[in-house]
Amino acid sequence: MYPTTHALIKSYLAEGVFPGVNFAFYKNGQVEAYSYGCATLLPHPQKMTRETLFDIASLTKMIGTNSLILKLWEEGQLDLDAPVQNYLPDFQDGVVTSRDLLTHTSDINPFIENRDQLNERELKQALLNLKSGEQRGKKVAYTDTGTLLLGFLIDYFYQRPVQDVIATDVLEPLSMTNSAFNVSNMHSSIAATEYHQKRGLIRGTVHDPKAFVLGEQCGSAGLFSTLDDCLIYCQMLLNGGTAPNGTRFLKPQTVQQLYRDWTPQGDLGRSLGWDLKYRADSESPLLFHTGYTGTFLVIDPEQNECFVFLSNRVHPIDHREEYVQKRDHLLNVYLNEKHP
Repeated sequence: MYPTTHALIKSYLAEGVFPGVNFAFYKNGQVEAYSYGCATLLPHPQKMTRETLFDIASLTKMIGTNSLILKLWEEGQLDLDAPVQNYLPDFQDGVVTSRDLLTHTSDINPFIENRDQLNERELKQALLNLKSGEQRGKKVAYTDTGTLLLGFLIDYFYQRPVQDVIATDVLEPLSMTNSAFNVSNMHSSIAATEYHQKRGLIRGTVHDPKAFVLGEQCGSAGLFSTLDDCLIYCQMLLNGGTAPNGTRFLKPQTVQQLYRDWTPQGDLGRSLGWDLKYRADSESPLLFHTGYTGTFLVIDPEQNECFVFLSNRVHPIDHREEYVQKRDHLLNVYLNEKHP
């Protein structure tokens, strides 16, 4: 499947855009999976395998926090258009809704002074003190802040830290048995991320600085997963909410609601958590989401396909701008190859 896309990924590897990559194409029950390069270069190169664990960064949002919010919504426990403050009294903004946070249209300025000097309690309070702006509902500005607040919301509903709830209520029922937040005992099986000035080589602990401080209270990053576990999640959505193991995880009508624009005027290209992309030959949207460390998912319900891409592109040095340009080109090549 997709030889042009496949060749481009291999050329990126040869250029050094990332040291290693695992990726897979899924279509109508058939999987083609590939593993190339190195899981780490330091202190010595180690080969990437299909079983390698990745810090999937913001894919945590979709697989974990977003899934739990969707479940609360379909069960009637959460009104997406009610102020978040109704459920989370410590949140200081009285107008922002869950829909605003899910679609990244809250216009919350995410800047927190001296953020990297704050401890867990101080950072959580600083996030709860943030306020929306005048452009709420009028523009999309992608930030971690919305999902962090949704993670605190989940803590309120379940009376447990969001990462604990993700483990028991998402990973376990979906049989994503190789995914976890605490993977320090699996060091040799993990793709390394950045060589950090203060933290040294980051491998087996979360790369994201806010997630590193917030720990189990962070719903925006922190999950480690494998290619095959990410495929399980994508297949669940493609199968209308039923996982490959037969578990009914989400209702079909809930999954169907993901394939439309949920911004206030329906014109900003964001669904509930997901970015919406389109092929040239179809008006049916594809779901797309990225992770800072070099990961992304593409889900195409119309053609019953998905594309899972996991790289360690921040290892050992983070060259974000170059990578983002090449990632966007890769996505366009893939979408065009779907419609030659």
